Amino acid sequence: MKLRICHLYPDLMNLYGDRGNVLALRRRAEWHGLDAEVVEVSLEAKVELARYDILFMGGGQDKEQRLICADFKKVKGSSLREAVEDGIPFLAVCGGYQLLGSYYRISRKEVLEGLGILDVYTKAGTKRMIGNTVIISELFSQPRTLVGFENHSGKTYLGPRVKPLGTVVLGFGNNGKDRTEGAVYRNTIGTYLHGPLLPKNPWFTDWLISKALERRYGKGLSGCSRIGHAEDLEERAHKAVLGLVMKRAKRTMTSSCLPEFRSYSQRTPHPGLS
Repeated sequence: MKLRICHLYPDLMNLYGDRGNVLALRRRAEWHGLDAEVVEVSLEAKVELARYDILFMGGGQDKEQRLICADFKKVKGSSLREAVEDGIPFLAVCGGYQLLGSYYRISRKEVLEGLGILDVYTKAGTKRMIGNTVIISELFSQPRTLVGFENHSGKTYLGPRVKPLGTVVLGFGNNGKDRTEGAVYRNTIGTYLHGPLLPKNPWFTDWLISKALERRYGKGLSGCSRIGHAEDLEERAHKAVLGLVMKRAKRTMTSSCLPEFRSYSQRTPHPGLS
C-alpha cells in the first residue's frame, strides 16, 4: 500500500526541527511495510490536497505567516477545507495551528484572518511561553503522554466545535491558563508541541498513519508489518525523555496537576516517575 505525505510550506514553516515530523512519518510508514512518498508544496502551487493521505505544516514567524495567509486565500484555502472535511489526517504545529483558526491578532492594528477550519482564535501575548511540555491525551485508545517543546507568545482559545488534544501536566499549552493543549477537529490536529513532536511520541505517528490508511483503503495498521525492535526503542526513548523532564520539573508543576499525573502514572508506569 502507498502512503502520500504532503509537506506544506517546508521552506517557510520549519522551526525547532518540525521537518523531523515528516521524516518520522515516512520512516515509520516504511517500517510498517508501506510505500511512503513525501511531496513538498509551497506558495502559489495549486494542488488538490484531498489526493494526499497525510498533510503536515510546521511553525513559522509572523512574516512567513502573512505570506501563507495570503496564499490560503488565493490558492489553497478551498482545497484544504475540502481535504479536512473528507477526513484527511492533518498535523499543524504552532504557526500552522494558528493559521487554521479564525484569526490571529498580532497587534491592535493587525489581524491575520485564518481559514476557520479549527474553531479557535489567537491573540499575541506579552510574554513567551517556552520550555519542555508534557500533556496527557485521550486521542488514542487509552490515555497517553505526549512530550514536546513549546515556544510561543500567541495565546490560543478553543471554541465549542473542537476538543483539546490534551491536558497540560507540565508547561503552558494553548494559553497558559486553562491547561488545554492543542485542538482536534475530525482528523485535524493543531498543537504547539515542537521538538519535533512525532519522533518522541511514536503512537501519535501511528495514529496519523492508521487514520490515513482507514481513509484511503478502509483499514488501519492492523494488516501491516509490525515494527518490533525499532518500535520498542522508540517507546523506551519516549519514557526516558518523559522521566528526565518530569524529574527536573517537579518543582514547577502546579499542585492541581500533581494528583492527575500521579493517577495516570500509577495506571501507566514510566521509569523514574515513582
